Amino acid sequence: MPETFFRKLLLAPEGNSKPVGWVQCVNTCLVLGGVTWVGWLILRHSGLHWDWEAVGAYWRLFAAGWGTTVGISLGALGLSTLLGVLVALGQRSRLLPLRYAVHGYVELVRGTPLLAQIYILFYIVAEAVRLENRVVAGILTLSIFSGAYLAEVFRAGIESVGRSQLESAQAIGLTRLQTYRYIILPQALRVVLPAMTGQFVSLIKDSSLLSIIGVNELTQSARNVASYTFSNFESYLLLAAGYLLLTLPISLWTRRLEARFRYET
Repeated sequence: MPETFFRKLLLAPEGNSKPVGWVQCVNTCLVLGGVTWVGWLILRHSGLHWDWEAVGAYWRLFAAGWGTTVGISLGALGLSTLLGVLVALGQRSRLLPLRYAVHGYVELVRGTPLLAQIYILFYIVAEAVRLENRVVAGILTLSIFSGAYLAEVFRAGIESVGRSQLESAQAIGLTRLQTYRYIILPQALRVVLPAMTGQFVSLIKDSSLLSIIGVNELTQSARNVASYTFSNFESYLLLAAGYLLLTLPISLWTRRLEARFRYET
């Protein structure tokens, strides 16, 4: 009896079925407890003298920076997704100039570092078009950067749909738009969700680089607090927690979407 209980508690069920709720809860608590214990041991023997009170006095600065990061991330996520879809469709266009243009955009963005793109787009392009808002410029830069990667993700998802299904859609009289809407995109979405999640998480963390153009987001706030209080470890631990609060919900949400769109093929 005890052996059966522990096998049910510690081993995943066969097949694709998920463990029951109480088993998930117990294992989650075990992992969190283990991580907490190891972290406590490391901090206890690190020899550091923590000064959370000094850092806590600047909580408004952290809150303002976190709010800016949330706004930048949401704006860039939406724009980059739209741009990625359009570029992916452009790569499949029969119009050769359009196909070559979007292909060149993807290769150029993916082949150059984000740091260089931020400098060029803000100090050259934004100056040329008289765009002075640093937050807007940052959102556009992150969208252009992430859109190129998402375009390749979407293209791979679209091309994963079998050609026989496209021919069947044409045979029953569906237009090109209807074929994408009802045949291609629902199946492609299931395939690209894991890669989309990784790119979204990377995009949120990449927003920290906008501090180099003076955007007062979360990373810049942590740097300012660290310079004011000389509490570097406390400031950067709060920085890590702030990004985790943004990335973890996205990961959990996309896992729910994966389960929703999972079906036998």
